[in-house]
Amino acid sequence: MNPSGVLLADAPKLPVPVASGWQLILAFLAGIGVIVVLITVAKLHPFLALIFGALTVGIVAGENLEKVLTSFSDGFGSTAAGVGILIALGAMFAKLLADSGGADEVVDTIVGHASPRALPWAMALVGAIIGLPMFFEIGLVLLMPVIYLVSRRSQLSLVTVGIPALAGLSAMHGFVPPHPGPLTAINLLGADLGLTLALGVAVAIPTIIVAGPLFGKLAGRWVVVAAPDTFAPDEFAARREGPGTALASGEERRLHRPSFGMTMFSVLLPVALMLGKALVDIFIDDKNQWFRITFDVLGTPLVALLIAVIVGIFTLGLGAGMSRSQLTACVESGLPPVAGIILIVAAGGGFKQVLVDSGIGTLLADWAKDVNISVILLAWLLAVLIRLATGSATVATITASSLVLGLVEGLSGSQVSLVVLAVGAGSLFFSHVNDAGFWLVNQYFRLSVGQTIKTWSIMETVLSVTGLVVVLLLGLVI
Repeated sequence: MNPSGVLLADAPKLPVPVASGWQLILAFLAGIGVIVVLITVAKLHPFLALIFGALTVGIVAGENLEKVLTSFSDGFGSTAAGVGILIALGAMFAKLLADSGGADEVVDTIVGHASPRALPWAMALVGAIIGLPMFFEIGLVLLMPVIYLVSRRSQLSLVTVGIPALAGLSAMHGFVPPHPGPLTAINLLGADLGLTLALGVAVAIPTIIVAGPLFGKLAGRWVVVAAPDTFAPDEFAARREGPGTALASGEERRLHRPSFGMTMFSVLLPVALMLGKALVDIFIDDKNQWFRITFDVLGTPLVALLIAVIVGIFTLGLGAGMSRSQLTACVESGLPPVAGIILIVAAGGGFKQVLVDSGIGTLLADWAKDVNISVILLAWLLAVLIRLATGSATVATITASSLVLGLVEGLSGSQVSLVVLAVGAGSLFFSHVNDAGFWLVNQYFRLSVGQTIKTWSIMETVLSVTGLVVVLLLGLVI
């Protein structure tokens, strides 16, 4: 039985290849090539690029276009249903965390108790905690005022302080659900979410240490950059104190930040619920026992995140003194920024389904069995190649996961989870000019392209390789 509870004998088999091996490989490369050119050269939105990439795969493989469109629609719908709701709930919670001041409370509490020598380690911890519920881009925007302030106060290079925080954010984005990448890979490969979450945290911790404080110390010597005056101390102080927020009625209400303990409770609640489900599934055999049934429901990702949002409304929103109208505006404003992300993820699922239905996954599985390569290493290599080509960690995760579908059948639950994490590690490899995150870091840190490569790009590579090493070591003992 696989981690999703389906008997392997009853599991659907990968489709028979619709064309010869060379034609399918050509179709795959052509599809990836179209996506790369449209995103990087034509500057087309990835949502549209993925649609054209899927059509290219079908055309070059010689498939009927009606069948290709049906495959794309099926993949789009199933991915949106499985992941889109979770992304939306995660965005709502992240907005509550940011607007209530809870994220600032976590940052100030941890950074305020750190010595100058320990600041990079504290920033890595802050990045990891903030990155647990937040998307990388949101976390980066939220943390930049703090990174500037810490750099000015400590007289350390902006890179020395910032790289550890970026490592914490990026590692959580690549390894730990409910982020879109690992969540999508879990959904595609049928991995156990709670187990993958636990193993993802275990992989992320040593990976963040190596790519964050340790590499950040070297990078800070290579590139010395002072913090800009974008956020002056007085402006930042006013922001921390919670300036009055004008309401629709003209009333102004001054917010106060929730406590550190209450904020951490809110952040870790969905993680605890999902981990609790995994532990109960492992240690309680009786599926009919009320205790297990309860945790099976509460630990379901959708329910866990829904509970987190509802609890966050009380602990973060009302706890910060928000009115009902402010709460409504806060929760609603979290959705528009992730609409594009949901569309890209769903379109990536459609592209995946076209690849799967073409039979290229079957072809690759047969090839991998013949060369006797490790499934974990193969998953990482595929994600690396697609990441380098497209610049998208999400596209790399979706495509690499779909290509190793035929190889995870018969693997234990822990091994499937490690394959998911290997894909996540590969999807982080060497961010460069075709990645939006590259330019985000480039602009916020006021770096040249060369300096961004020497710091951010190499940090991502260290993160990816270290993650793979940790996954392979875990594979030897579980």
